[in-house]
Amino acid sequence: MSQMPQLSACPSCEEPLDSGDRFCGACGYDLSAVPARPQDNPTITMNGSVPAQGAPAGEYPEPPSAPPAGTAWPAPPPPSAPPATGVRFDRRPDGQPAPPGSDTARPGTYPGQQPDEYLLQAPDPRVSADPPAQAAGAGGKVCVACRAGRVDDDGYCENCGHAQPRERDHMEQESGPVAAVSDRGLRHHRNEDAFAIGTTALPDGSPASVAIVCDGVSSATRPDAASMAASKAASETLLAALPRGTHPQQAMHEAIVAASHAVNSLAGEPATAREHAPHQNAPACTIVGAVVTSGLLIVGWVGDSRAYWVPVDRSAPPARLTEDDSWAAQMVAAGLMNEAEAYADERAHAITGWLGADAYELEPHTAAFKPDRPGVVVVCTDGLWNYAEAAEEMARVVPLDAATHPLHSARVLVGHALDGGGHDNVTVALVPFPAVLQGAGSA
Repeated sequence: MSQMPQLSACPSCEEPLDSGDRFCGACGYDLSAVPARPQDNPTITMNGSVPAQGAPAGEYPEPPSAPPAGTAWPAPPPPSAPPATGVRFDRRPDGQPAPPGSDTARPGTYPGQQPDEYLLQAPDPRVSADPPAQAAGAGGKVCVACRAGRVDDDGYCENCGHAQPRERDHMEQESGPVAAVSDRGLRHHRNEDAFAIGTTALPDGSPASVAIVCDGVSSATRPDAASMAASKAASETLLAALPRGTHPQQAMHEAIVAASHAVNSLAGEPATAREHAPHQNAPACTIVGAVVTSGLLIVGWVGDSRAYWVPVDRSAPPARLTEDDSWAAQMVAAGLMNEAEAYADERAHAITGWLGADAYELEPHTAAFKPDRPGVVVVCTDGLWNYAEAAEEMARVVPLDAATHPLHSARVLVGHALDGGGHDNVTVALVPFPAVLQGAGSA
């Protein structure tokens, strides 16, 4: 029969015990169930580690309860060889208990050891029962990966190092009856598209809707900044000019010129912007826009972003409203290739017109239409029309209720591009025709 171990504290509730107690007076724990303490230290050996010389197998001598006279305390840890691979200890070499969850067999996890690597420790659950709430309460963003770490100013988690989604990775907006959605896609590391939408009133009080979509030129410096600057400048120009009575087609021309100036201004600021990529061109982007009034549809563009007309009555033919400034379009216009051959060529998407300081010359294209029936204008980048190029293809993927539920329909179109492979950034704006009073549209 084994002897009951002599314990100074209850192993269950840690309350002090009197010598000879069989049960804990605080929690009633049966102390006879505690096995006698083995005559070794609590070091665990695995994978064939060898005990110290002179000690029987499976036993290690007890550390002395006090240091010999004249010895400094605490005594410095004796030098030892690096532990064998696969060995895990529950004490550090300095004799102190290892932190919960730490692996002292790996360098850099205790004081005095040279770091070989820095471990990404999981957060201590004792710090907060709700780490995301704690981080949010401190005014910081919470990591989407580990849901515990705070996101630093560079967009990375301080706990697990995971890069966080950028604000522009997926954007959605509604403005009255107009809606737009933009997505980074599945292959690009950032979203270089941008859009701007809005509604206003003409001098006679009738409504007008505006949508601008821009696609940054990836081979240029800061294409994301170019597209954002262009879309903002064009939209602001239109929304200021239309209420003054400027004809929508003239207003569109002025908006594209304003967008060009905004992009050109990026070429000179900041002064060090091109130091890390001196081989790249100045910031550049394409642009396409639409203005819809009660009886007039205006489109304007530079580059290969497009606008399509899709009637509510699908028995009527859809139409593409823009002509690309691209190598493929030039080949077709010159009669050197048919459209299928041109767009199958690897040079098809090389653009011949864009907004930027290094553009050959600015040639804004504008066109006016007077549709005889209700419909919706699809304003998009090539990230969408690559998966629905012909007008008939675009009409097939546009939901039947797009004119009344534009935001949902824009999401459907972005999803169509992602399902097709999402090789590029995807942006689409939907503008119902004729324009309706602000506040109408999708619920």
